[in-house]
Amino acid sequence: MNKFINVILPLPLEKEFTYSVTDIEAESLQPGMRVAVPFGKSKIYTGIVTAIHEKAPVIYQAKPIDQVLDSFPIVTENQLKFWKWIADYYMCTTGEVLKSALPGAFLLESETFIRLKNIPEDTDILLDDEFLILEALQQQSTLSIAEIINILNKKHILPTIQRLVSKNVVEILQEVNEQFKPKVIRYVRIHPSFSNEKLAHQLLDSLEKAPKQREVLLSFFSLSSRTKKPIKISELKKASGCSAAIIRSLASKEILEEFVLETDRLNTETLQKEEASVLNDEQEKALFDIRKNFREKPVCLLHGVTSSGKTEIYVHLIEEALEKGEQVLFLLPEIALTAQLIERLKRFFGNKVLVYHSRYNVQERVEIYKHILQHDEKGKIILGARSSIFLPFKNLGFVIVDEEHEVSYKQFEPAPRYNARDAAIVLGKLHNAKVLLGSATPSIESFHNAFSGKYSLVTLQKRHGNVLLPQVEIVDIKEKYRKKQMNGHFSDRLLEEIRTTLSQGEQVILFQNRRGYSPILECNQCGHTPQCPNCDVSLTYHSYSNKLRCHYCGYAKAKPINCLACGSVDISTKGFGTEQIEDELKTLFPENVIGRMDFDTTRGKFGYEKIISAFEQMEIDILVGTQMLTKGLDFRNVRLVGIMSADTLLNFPDFRAHERSFQLMLQVAGRAGRTKKRGLVLIQTYNPYHNIVQQVSTNDYPGMFKEQMEERRQYRYPPFFRMIKFVLKHRDFGKVDEASKWLAKSLRNSYGENILGPETPPISRIRNQYHINILMKIDQRQSLVRTKQNVSRILVTFNAISAYRSVKIVTNVDPY
Repeated sequence: MNKFINVILPLPLEKEFTYSVTDIEAESLQPGMRVAVPFGKSKIYTGIVTAIHEKAPVIYQAKPIDQVLDSFPIVTENQLKFWKWIADYYMCTTGEVLKSALPGAFLLESETFIRLKNIPEDTDILLDDEFLILEALQQQSTLSIAEIINILNKKHILPTIQRLVSKNVVEILQEVNEQFKPKVIRYVRIHPSFSNEKLAHQLLDSLEKAPKQREVLLSFFSLSSRTKKPIKISELKKASGCSAAIIRSLASKEILEEFVLETDRLNTETLQKEEASVLNDEQEKALFDIRKNFREKPVCLLHGVTSSGKTEIYVHLIEEALEKGEQVLFLLPEIALTAQLIERLKRFFGNKVLVYHSRYNVQERVEIYKHILQHDEKGKIILGARSSIFLPFKNLGFVIVDEEHEVSYKQFEPAPRYNARDAAIVLGKLHNAKVLLGSATPSIESFHNAFSGKYSLVTLQKRHGNVLLPQVEIVDIKEKYRKKQMNGHFSDRLLEEIRTTLSQGEQVILFQNRRGYSPILECNQCGHTPQCPNCDVSLTYHSYSNKLRCHYCGYAKAKPINCLACGSVDISTKGFGTEQIEDELKTLFPENVIGRMDFDTTRGKFGYEKIISAFEQMEIDILVGTQMLTKGLDFRNVRLVGIMSADTLLNFPDFRAHERSFQLMLQVAGRAGRTKKRGLVLIQTYNPYHNIVQQVSTNDYPGMFKEQMEERRQYRYPPFFRMIKFVLKHRDFGKVDEASKWLAKSLRNSYGENILGPETPPISRIRNQYHINILMKIDQRQSLVRTKQNVSRILVTFNAISAYRSVKIVTNVDPY
């Protein structure tokens, strides 16, 4: 009987595809292994095997696979189940999950080549383009598609290739290229025939007339006498001051031997090991309560004020998991946080800690993936951003989601648009692992789940070492402007405290949640503001590059000298970002070192580490930054935190704006006074009596939670209703408008008043595509599974309408 396999392809396809395999292939194959399979007319993709069976597909003829790429599964059974849950819950395809879950080097795609088959007797039958290709193939055996494009100097070359195939001149080949290459280091050793010391002396004498070769050999003997390790060619070049050509000439004379060894790309720097710190009474009680709660419920929320010592509790729980032989996943919302935490964890756990995030290149990610798959010593503790939930855990026992409230855990583009916090809870359930959510300002949903008994709750009310929470002072800048007590964007009160702090040898953090110099450049004569040609948004001015830049599509142009509308030179900036604050500080405090931490200054792989390290070592006096600064960073010498403008956070068209404002302000406030001396937080605002500002000043999380819950119950928002957001996109506004009305009407027929929209968002055009939103609210009494199935059927009908087929729909479950 014929054997078949089901395969997930890294494409946005609704179903798995079935391929035929031989009996020998079927015996060697297992679910989770990679296979290269043909798809479409001539393309080969890497797919993941999900099942081996004997049931032939009914609708299409099963093609044979091209080749088996693995000798053992690289995807575990639990990973396949997890991918299926992600695809079902977030309404995307398993192919999209596969593409996001595996490092790109695992997903090989074929490259198309053509090879000469026959030279026609009469070349007059060939067109000019075809003759050029024939001539090129007579010079080299094969040509890639890219090479043919260069030869013909045009992009549409497939018709030409197809004509050559039909004339029996060429044949098409598909080659699958392995992207991952192990890192190798080149070493050198003495040839075995000269290992005797006496022979070595004779050898040196024989090289009297080749001084450079003799110098290399002397350097080699000097290095090998100092170490028993193999000698790297790079070390030998440096020690001797000679080129690689001299070493090669010694190898050609069989005096030296070159060889290579595979090495790990991962940083295995060993730090001096430390024991876990002794916990205080409150931490001990919290640890006891967490252990006790884990016996009853697998998910626990640790609500601890900033600097209460949550990380020390994590360390003790990680130790317990390691003693049981379990793997630990430590999730963080920002790569910036890994920079500081990795050193602390490595001091406790050595090289058992691996870091995984998007700033690592594809080769490094493959090596981390393999360590975890093999469940070796290096894959015991994984510290990573949201994508690390997709790693191939074999024995996951404990999951920590630190700063669980952070919006950075939500993936927005591309699909799957998952929330790593929620997905980590499901991952823990699949592995029977315990999940600990930690935050000083928990999300409304998580606190509601703990309040209602779905999760257990443990609280830490005091800072470690009984340090007082920072004093929060509100500065009314409307009044300060009226009294002319503002210097740029700084109130006299903030400047006074900055001077006091710096004079005492302490550091300052200033928070402004907008990067760039200024969000708007405006002509004072006609009011014209430069706009992005691709998006409905004004261009942000960046002074360091003297450019106007769009933060949505990346479009950039030089800052104009004259107004583009009226020609006036009277142009000024409106609003302010981190760059402008940095510039003002350099003028106000010329003798101090000013640092800036935002997306522009942390683009490099180690950008975060450099800035954080410099601030920790007190090389920077004042650090200006965006919300990157708010997320759990531990600086020991910060006395003052200034929030430059609370109003930009509060006045935002989003039902979560007040919750997020409270979290951001309280988190950034928590960076102040983390050691013995009490810190100070100054909040500049035009609205000092706003509820959220007042709640931040008194650290009143329960008050904020109660108020927000009442509003959400009244207006039907989470956690009382679930939400699905549909974003329709197209270059033609008329088409996307018509399509959105059809979709909204179809959804409203089933769900009535729980469908909001269609509405045009504040920024209605991005990358030359018009956006229209439809929001769906799902009552908790409704079946979520059946609702999604019904929505999927409506979307299938929508895509079947030819007039709307070109309109793209982005489906975002739990969008905020």
